Amino acid sequence: MSGKDEILKLVAEYHHSREPRPFVPGETPLLASGAVLDETDRVALVEAALDLRIAAGVSSRRFEREFSAYYGVRKAHLTNSGSSANLVALSALTSPQLEERRLRPGDEVITVAAGFPTTVNPILQNGLVPVFVDIELGTYNTTPDRVAAAIGPRTRAIMMAHSLGNPFAVREIADLAAQHDLFLIEDNCDAVGSRYDGELVGTFGDLATVSFYPAHHLTMGEGGCVLTDNLTLARLVESMRDWGRDCWCEPGEDNRCFKRFDHQLGTLPHGYDHKYIFSHVGYNLKSTDLQAALGLAQLQRIEDFGVARRRNWKLLRAGLDELPGLLLPEPTPGSDPSWFGFVLTVLPGAGFTRQELVAFLEGRRIATRRFFGGNLTRHPAYQDVHYRVHGDLTNSDVVTEDTFWIGVYPGLTEEMIGYMVDSITEFVRAR
Repeated sequence: MSGKDEILKLVAEYHHSREPRPFVPGETPLLASGAVLDETDRVALVEAALDLRIAAGVSSRRFEREFSAYYGVRKAHLTNSGSSANLVALSALTSPQLEERRLRPGDEVITVAAGFPTTVNPILQNGLVPVFVDIELGTYNTTPDRVAAAIGPRTRAIMMAHSLGNPFAVREIADLAAQHDLFLIEDNCDAVGSRYDGELVGTFGDLATVSFYPAHHLTMGEGGCVLTDNLTLARLVESMRDWGRDCWCEPGEDNRCFKRFDHQLGTLPHGYDHKYIFSHVGYNLKSTDLQAALGLAQLQRIEDFGVARRRNWKLLRAGLDELPGLLLPEPTPGSDPSWFGFVLTVLPGAGFTRQELVAFLEGRRIATRRFFGGNLTRHPAYQDVHYRVHGDLTNSDVVTEDTFWIGVYPGLTEEMIGYMVDSITEFVRAR
């Protein structure tokens, strides 16, 4: 056995020496989300470290191939976070290479007011104008009717997330985008494995984004990805991610095009080294092989993770059914969500407040989370930026005041879910 094999064998043994402690109700923290890591994850990460694969390389390229194959699209580009994936995806649509279709400063992008800020921030960071629409309570997504009504003369794109794994009506909104010649970006960071009309979400839009933060369906620690079936957009995504350069050679690779010293672009002299010609004002948002090695191990269990998330959500839904004072979540019609969380809204006249229920659950070591930023237009970050609101944001305000969610991630067992159900039921029945 080689020295490397011996080390990896010891790593596997070490992993099993750290088996989790038994669940103790009221003492064991029940997280809202978290990574589920096994022996193969630990070994994969250590193996990449032993090989000193510290930049994007063989594991990154392999992950991109396998992840795009899972989705059935042509290209996947890893980034250093899901937020960066959103930035790269939207920035790609501003490329001059798109000619008349490019997004220009002042153009509008329709999105929802209630969500996570990094779905909205790239719109502002590119000098574009967010157009906020409201959501529905229960599904916590917007509707095609709201989106259609918000389209104006300067609307050029739609960018929104599948809320907590629950797909929005993505086929209808994709059709709407096509009718009006709009780009559609699906923020799929919370919804890996979710389906709409039997198809994976993340495959309907021009671009889709994924996050591999530990809270999400797969983890690399940090990391993200941009998916597309459009090779033109894929090339723009790669350029924006990789400093804005025009060259498509991998780092350390030279002259794949056999024209490295035979290009003339801009006002540069003919033959200027193509590796140092820049066609976009881009970024450096690449990931590393350490992250990708972990992602490859996680990817082998993607279906199992989805099964566990659906099981836990269904157990909570059945256990809390018809409990007074609470609005329980519903899947969007036609969808099969791989749930990110279980959303609860305290109804008017419930006899208790969201704050009281959250305090009770936190006291029992059951972690809760707000519906991200709630109505983002109420945050200090957006007080002095230009945006448009179509219609009212009544439901976005409701979730700001009265909504929270609890976990369904695969690290929660049926016993733990049962404790969560019992705790919520005990609190509500006592009011």
